[in-house]
Amino acid sequence: MLFCPKCSSILIPKPGVKGVLSCSGCSYKSKSSDDLIIKETLKVHKNEEIAVIEKRVDSLPKTEEECPKCRHKEAYFWTIQTRAGDEAETRFFECVKCKNRWRSSK
Repeated sequence: MLFCPKCSSILIPKPGVKGVLSCSGCSYKSKSSDDLIIKETLKVHKNEEIAVIEKRVDSLPKTEEECPKCRHKEAYFWTIQTRAGDEAETRFFECVKCKNRWRSSK
C-alpha cells in the first residue's frame, strides 16, 4: 500500500489513467509511469468450516394437478414460450411431494 507524502492518505488508482496513483485527501498524483499491479489476498483459516445450506425457497405458485409418478394432487407450475410467438405457452409442473417434473399435455 502506498501513502500520500503530503497528507498520509492512501493512494488509489486514478480512473482512466494507467499507472498513476492519486490521493483522495488532497490533489497529489504520483509521477510513476510504471505498470501498476493491484492484488488482494484473502486469508482463510484451515480450521474454519464453510457451511453449505441446502434449502430451497419455493416461490412458484401451486395448482391442483395430478402427478403422473406418485398421483399427488398438488404441483408447482410455470409457463415458458417454447415455440413461435403466435402459439400458446408450454406449461411445466413440479410435484410438491416427489419433485417430479413434467410438461402439460394440453
